[in-house]
Amino acid sequence: MFHDVRFPASLSFGSVGGPERRTEVVTLANGYEERNSPWAHSRRRYDAGVGLRSLDDVEALIAFFEARRGQLFGFRWKDWSDYKSCLPSMEPSGLDQHIGTGDEVTTTFQLVKRYASGHVTYDRPVTKPVLGTVLVTIDGISQSESIDYTVDYTAGLIQFTHAPDVGADIRAGFEFDVPVRFDTDRIQTSVASFRAGDVPAVPVVEVRV
Repeated sequence: MFHDVRFPASLSFGSVGGPERRTEVVTLANGYEERNSPWAHSRRRYDAGVGLRSLDDVEALIAFFEARRGQLFGFRWKDWSDYKSCLPSMEPSGLDQHIGTGDEVTTTFQLVKRYASGHVTYDRPVTKPVLGTVLVTIDGISQSESIDYTVDYTAGLIQFTHAPDVGADIRAGFEFDVPVRFDTDRIQTSVASFRAGDVPAVPVVEVRV
């Protein structure tokens, strides 16, 4: 139920959106609160309509929407505010993200991006790396794709030819997309209102894959 195709990046540029969390808050009789979250990972939402700038963009959006059958099939989305393993102003390198430690047994490692604030960190699984952007190092030494490792670009998995040594620091750098689907089965457009600056709302939501 997922099409491995990216929503036109020129249309997602300028869109609005970001991470969403679900927190259950219970206020006790004494005024204190109990807070719990059933989600281990955040979920991102976007509005694709904001990125539309012309009627040609509307035509491209409708074609993409019809090909995905509305909400039926998921697709890739480029989040222009967060699509690299490094800072937005930098280029990915093989030292960006720690993805595992060698034990001479494990050969498969999941790509992740770590978010840190103070002493608290959150590791976000990256399941849709961009083809040809993944760089991997072991103890700071660059590895060669297709020789030392392969990448499952549909799941974000690194598969080494030989298990890294015990204690080896395994790191990776990459660009990545967000797996999403349309959060509506209907798109309403008007030529007159679009020319007046009223763009349609096109909600997009992240999916688990």
